[in-house]
Amino acid sequence: MTAVTAGATLAEPDVAAFRAAMGRFPTGVTLLTQGSGDETIVMTLNSLTSVSLDPMLILVSVKASGRMRPRISQAGSFAVSVLTEAQLDLALEFCRPDRPEGRAAMLRLSAEEGVTGNAVLPAAETYVECVLDAEYTAGDHTLLIGRVVALSGGSSEPDPLLFHQGKFGRLSPASSSSSASSAEQREAAA
Repeated sequence: MTAVTAGATLAEPDVAAFRAAMGRFPTGVTLLTQGSGDETIVMTLNSLTSVSLDPMLILVSVKASGRMRPRISQAGSFAVSVLTEAQLDLALEFCRPDRPEGRAAMLRLSAEEGVTGNAVLPAAETYVECVLDAEYTAGDHTLLIGRVVALSGGSSEPDPLLFHQGKFGRLSPASSSSSASSAEQREAAA
């Protein structure tokens, strides 16, 4: 292993190389919502991370200068709906600058108001409602830590929408000869 010595100057990769490298990590696709009814705002998001089981915490990353961060900071809550493969059209629509807001967004999503007062998608793979626990500035983004206060159970046969190398995709099971048992997968994730 090579150690980095004090005072060493490392060459920084350019933004395009960084984006390409991070794009090689497949993610799920979600809709982040704040508010409901006339106050609904929604954005497509793939930066969702489970942080802790006790207490139950998640992390989302949003552009610091975007409209979502101040709304979540002020309201103190948000919801995340994990999209299914059948909801690709919603992922595409809500990543545009001219995406629907307010009641038009609620209608387009067939959304309901959740317990935190934020729009949730009952037809999503699952959804999580959070109160804002902490926020941290990280470069041009803000990391929002949410304490989970409600969630849906999700469907029995998952068909999550994925994002990899700038493209949307679907999950295909690994071959049985190369797939680990559920117990092995849980142990590896611990």
